[in-house]
Amino acid sequence: MGYIELFLLAAGLCFDTFAVSLTGGICTRGSLRTRQILRIILCFAVFQAGLTFAGWLLGYSVSGYISKVDHWVAFVLLGYIGVKMIIEGFSRDDGQVSGNSLLNTRQLILLSIATSIDAVAVGISLAMVKLTFFRIGVCTAMVFGCTALASLGGLLGGRRLGSGIGKKSEILGGLILIAIGIRILVEHLSA
Repeated sequence: MGYIELFLLAAGLCFDTFAVSLTGGICTRGSLRTRQILRIILCFAVFQAGLTFAGWLLGYSVSGYISKVDHWVAFVLLGYIGVKMIIEGFSRDDGQVSGNSLLNTRQLILLSIATSIDAVAVGISLAMVKLTFFRIGVCTAMVFGCTALASLGGLLGGRRLGSGIGKKSEILGGLILIAIGIRILVEHLSA
């Protein structure tokens, strides 16, 4: 996988965080202090990047056992996550997350984990395509950066953008993950 695909993967992973942050930004009506914004951003970014890396470690440890079907595993995992994000994008109410949820530390951690569960599966799929340690480090940094920017954009732009974009962002993220899964499958089948 090249750096462009890794960046697109990182961007695709952060759309659910953007949707949650956008909703939180709308609900808090811009009353967040800088310290609160930084805490929210860091929590989302650390969990998303950390669980991506943890998934890669898990997948790397079992990749020798399933190397003949690794591209299918990556395709299925990314496709499943993408479809799940699209379905959630269509079915979720944008007002489902209140801004106060982001200010409560316990709820913020739970939301960070919930929006990062997909990152574990993505990390596993990256191990299946034999992503090197250096590239997973770059990917983890990209996931951290994209998630932090998505969270910041959601929080700060929540009032101006309105609640309608939350669903669209998850749908777009799901489509990106599906496209990457298809590309991995096509690359391995044509090799």
